[in-house]
Amino acid sequence: MYPKAFQKLIKNLASLPSVGPKMAERLVLFLFKQDIEKIRDFAENLLEIKNMKICKRCFNIAEAELCEYCKDERRDQHSICVVEEPLDIISLERTKAYTGLYHVLGGVIQVGDSGAELKIPELISRIENEKITEVILATNPTTEGDATALYLKRKIQPLGIKITRLGRGLSTGADLEYADELTLSEALTNRKELL
Repeated sequence: MYPKAFQKLIKNLASLPSVGPKMAERLVLFLFKQDIEKIRDFAENLLEIKNMKICKRCFNIAEAELCEYCKDERRDQHSICVVEEPLDIISLERTKAYTGLYHVLGGVIQVGDSGAELKIPELISRIENEKITEVILATNPTTEGDATALYLKRKIQPLGIKITRLGRGLSTGADLEYADELTLSEALTNRKELL
C-alpha cells in the first residue's frame, strides 16, 4: 500500500478524463522520481490555470479579456468558425487553412435538451453586430454535432449570410480534437454551403 500522499495524488489524477487508476499510479511514480524543481514548476503551472479566463467575445480560453485570435486584427473579421470546445480551435489552427474568427459554443445540443446553456444567443448577436458574412459550422460529425449544426442553420438563415459546414473529410463520429491536420485542412477547404 502506498503512503497517504501517493494515494491522494493517485485519486486526483485518476479523476482526470482518460486517466484510469493504473495510469494515475504510473504518473505518480514518475513524478516521485523527478527533482524538486521540476515538481515545483509543475505545481506552479497547474495553479496558473486558475488565472486563465474565458474570452468575453468568443468564449475561448484567454489570458486577458480577449483571446489571441480575437485580438489579432490581421484575421478575417468577417467569418466566424463555430466550434464545440476550445480544443477544436487548436486542431483547426494547426491546419493553417483558416484565418478568421471563432466562436465556442461550450458543447452541443443533447437529445431532449434545449441547448439553453450554449453560447448561441451570443453567436447571433456577434453575427448581427460584427458585419459577419460567413459562418462555418465546425461541430463534430456526430449525431449531436449534426443536430446542433442544423439548429444553428435555422437560427442564422434569417440573417441572410452564407452558412457552411465542414466538408466530410471527417468521418462520422470523429472528434476534431483527434483529427490530423491534413484531414482538417481538407474539411475546411471543401466546406459546403448549407441550403
